[in-house]
Amino acid sequence: MGAIGRPVTVSDVAALAEVSVGTASKALNGRGTLRPETRRRVREAAEQLGFQPSAAARALRSGRSFTVGMITTDSIGRFSIPIMRGVEDALGAGRMSVLLCDARDDGIREQYYLETLIGRRVDGIIMTGRRSQARPPISISMPVPTVYAFISSTGPADCSVVVDEAGGARSAVEHLLALGRRRVVHVTGPERHQSATARADAMLATLADAGLRPVVPPMFGEWNETWGRQAAGILLKSGQDFDAVFCGSDQIARGLIGTLRAAGRVVPDDVAVVGFDNWDVMVLGCQPTLTSVDMDLEGLGRTAAQLLLAAIDGKPAPGLHVHRCELVVRESTVGRP
Repeated sequence: MGAIGRPVTVSDVAALAEVSVGTASKALNGRGTLRPETRRRVREAAEQLGFQPSAAARALRSGRSFTVGMITTDSIGRFSIPIMRGVEDALGAGRMSVLLCDARDDGIREQYYLETLIGRRVDGIIMTGRRSQARPPISISMPVPTVYAFISSTGPADCSVVVDEAGGARSAVEHLLALGRRRVVHVTGPERHQSATARADAMLATLADAGLRPVVPPMFGEWNETWGRQAAGILLKSGQDFDAVFCGSDQIARGLIGTLRAAGRVVPDDVAVVGFDNWDVMVLGCQPTLTSVDMDLEGLGRTAAQLLLAAIDGKPAPGLHVHRCELVVRESTVGRP
């Protein structure tokens, strides 16, 4: 209900602003050639009366639904939730809604949601997931624009926004080198994952640029604390001299730090440790707090939404768009201030 005790109409706004209904409609929708004073008077009248434009009428006028579908394979939400927050931030100004669908890595479920979203006349679709590997396009011929976020499409005509994982790894190793560390180890996830190999390759290249070699070849394992503890145990038993570890995830780093501390190694005095993801639950729960590479997933989501809006407006930007990471420095490399 509006200020007049019933649903407020455009006619009510026009009457208060002392303009015609057509003029009021143009002012509220940003159309037509009107004097700034007229637009201001109409908007002030709408605000005073508590006028809320009809979403259905807006959609009918524009031929759009003002909704965007988002399909994810990330059931846990570790990556898709922050991306969705960024998408909603970018779409909110245009009063657009996001419909989130969890495909659970199931091709049949993904196709069902795709058909459902198209049936609901969404204006566009964002595809995302929990791994950064490139995937085949969701459909050869899509009736609405599609943007891939975090994951990428193998289709050259598709638009994908991905994390600069190599750049993030480079910043982590450069930070360790700037601190005077020279005996660096890399502990990361499964070698079959593109993220693990991209980060490992960048780590090796950064060391090579500095005229250095890793203490041992990159240690591939799992994305969890258990592997971090196991890797630390292997390193300690090997007798290798190392003064820094760049971990492929925060979970690995947390497990590794726990084992180093139990063995009497002081972090960062004896060994500096950097993680990847900047997952607040992990980095702030570490003792000491963990230096980590932030992928800025909310920013990635905003970029994906902006690219989708441009495509909806007839200005697609196909190809791979790389989103920059940022190193967040904490106690595990520089100690307490």
